[in-house]
Amino acid sequence: MTDPSAIVWRTGDAAFRRSEVSSVIGTGEDVWERASADLLQWRVKTRSGFAVKGPTPISVGDRPVIHVRVLGVTVIEPVEVVEVVAEHDRVAFAYRTLPGHPVRGEEAFIVHRGDDDVVRITVRSLTAPSDVAGWRAVHPLLRLAQRVARRRYLRALS
Repeated sequence: MTDPSAIVWRTGDAAFRRSEVSSVIGTGEDVWERASADLLQWRVKTRSGFAVKGPTPISVGDRPVIHVRVLGVTVIEPVEVVEVVAEHDRVAFAYRTLPGHPVRGEEAFIVHRGDDDVVRITVRSLTAPSDVAGWRAVHPLLRLAQRVARRRYLRALS
């Protein structure tokens, strides 16, 4: 199987919580073509309940406007795409959070396949409390929200 770790952790600070979750999307060339194309069109986010306004396909340096409504409140997530990979058996992108984001860190979304022709998605994240006092105060709740979002990400391309 292809090693999804080619998207490297850019932040080595011990203050960051690490998460890596994976799931099978399906099997075969058709699944691979659809899932890898969908990934680079932000569908892993939009099918998980987020709205994304930004260029597609995703490119390094993009700063899309990402937002989500939670309990009637719109939460803006400023990010910058820092890496995009498009290879025969791995398609991925990673972004870092920008000032004003509810958390500090990075997130990577990797669609990969192995010799068994099974297509998987791996979601990796590094998370620390935001520098914004209001967000920092609710960080434990945000960690719970991230777990919910990760489960949605794993199903988004199926």
